[in-house]
Amino acid sequence: MDLEDVIGYTLRIGVLISVVLIAVGLVLLVLRPPEPGLIAQLANPRSLINTSSISPMEVINGSRQLNGLDIILLGLMVLIATPVMRVIMGLVQFARERNYIYVAITAIVLFNLFFSIFIIPILLK
Repeated sequence: MDLEDVIGYTLRIGVLISVVLIAVGLVLLVLRPPEPGLIAQLANPRSLINTSSISPMEVINGSRQLNGLDIILLGLMVLIATPVMRVIMGLVQFARERNYIYVAITAIVLFNLFFSIFIIPILLK
């Protein structure tokens, strides 16, 4: 199996895991609904709830406790991580091919992704 196949499977598996997590989270929300005010807040487009203030560790801990909202957020985190993994694999592929121009371009794309995911939210607080 070459790297192109691995990249394709990574994208498929990442999306599939994300869909399963979001579906499980929705089922848990129906079976064990949170307080009524929270759902109304989340449904409101002008909600003051900001997911950037929720840490990944809070999501993981809430998922362990089978909190539906946290499992949905975990699914979204997996969905966001999937194309990032694709960029990392592309970087590896270009490095193995010794295509240094594309290594540089892909490294810049990866830096931009990490900067927008990790640094900008800190700067906006």
